Amino acid sequence: MNGVEKLSIALTRDLATSVREAVDAGDYASSSEVMRDALRLWRERRGREQEAIRQLRAAAEKGIASGFVPHDGMDTIKAEGWRRLSGRARA
Repeated sequence: MNGVEKLSIALTRDLATSVREAVDAGDYASSSEVMRDALRLWRERRGREQEAIRQLRAAAEKGIASGFVPHDGMDTIKAEGWRRLSGRARA
């Protein structure tokens, strides 16, 4: 493999057993392949999480930029939320 860097990692006994079982079952050719697959999945999940955070921040900034909207208190907000939820349940 070109451009491969060898690392030494420590795993819990449970994780190490899972890695060995995956290799022994023929799901992977080696423990390195298991780790590469796990790290690819981790990288994908991390990317999705970072994108979700970016979208949440953008929505928060948009909300802040839209200005303050006065309301009649938390009871009114909660009642509206419950009204919307009950309407969804019927749909």
